[in-house]
Amino acid sequence: MFDVGFSELLVIAVVALLVLGPERLPKAARFAGLWVRRARAQWHSVKAELEHDLAAEDLRRSLQDTGAAMREAQAALREAGGDAQRALESQPLMRGSSPPPAAPDSGPTRPDDDARGG
Repeated sequence: MFDVGFSELLVIAVVALLVLGPERLPKAARFAGLWVRRARAQWHSVKAELEHDLAAEDLRRSLQDTGAAMREAQAALREAGGDAQRALESQPLMRGSSPPPAAPDSGPTRPDDDARGG
């Protein structure tokens, strides 16, 4: 922005001393310092508010993207579920057929069962 060196500040201080005089210069310096502090505080406030708004907008965009992805996943899942249901409905039912064979009995699992006849 501005490139103000020591020599420029010295010239400004000498001119202010000549124009204002030694009795009013401290009051003017305090007043100028007060306005500079207020301007900086206002600038930082505006900057923080803009950053907050940008972060909120970024979060809102992220939520919308996530919502869209969830809707797409939900639609794909419903479509897959419908396909599976149609596939199950199209398979013929096997009526009158015998149930699958049971697993062969491997005998008693404990030695006590043999003695009791169980």
